[in-house]
Amino acid sequence: MKKIIVAIIFFFSFNNSLKADDDTVSWLKTEIDIILNAYKNDQLSKAERFEFIEKTINQNFAGAGIAKFAAGKAWNSANKETKQEYVDLFKKHLALNIASMMQGYSDQQYTFLESKFDEKTAVNIIDMEVKSNTNSLTISWRVKKSKSRFYVIDLIVADISLVRTKRSEFNSMLKKVDYDLNSFNKFLKDTNDTSYQKITN
Repeated sequence: MKKIIVAIIFFFSFNNSLKADDDTVSWLKTEIDIILNAYKNDQLSKAERFEFIEKTINQNFAGAGIAKFAAGKAWNSANKETKQEYVDLFKKHLALNIASMMQGYSDQQYTFLESKFDEKTAVNIIDMEVKSNTNSLTISWRVKKSKSRFYVIDLIVADISLVRTKRSEFNSMLKKVDYDLNSFNKFLKDTNDTSYQKITN
């Protein structure tokens, strides 16, 4: 999981696939640079930096869809208000995880490798390499367009999916509260509050 979050910091084969739209790659590069530039800005306080990161992540990740998938069977038995609270908490949870890993940012460089468009799923698959002085890491982004907007729907690092990892992680915790999403929300809120204090203090 840590590798996946670290990979978020630094945001072609003709098997039923076409080259991804250049607009998609350009969009992804812009959003990655926005986050990196925030961490290069010494004028921002820790709280201001987190607010910046949270806003960017919420705008560009399909948070509601990822949250629903991560909740598994607990989602179906929850009422509308509980579901909305959970989605809001999940989005903050994701931003806090990314912000926490960003604290170790040390000016790594990234390069886009190749991209393709999967016609069956209408998903852009964009591969990139992140390099530091000691190693390199290949990341594969899954980006989908909806209503003229791009959204990250998953991230694959070392064959590990962010979405599937979150589902497995949350399932273990939901099992302890008998898959009651309302009870899980209380736990997630406490976890978010603790993480926020660590990041901003």
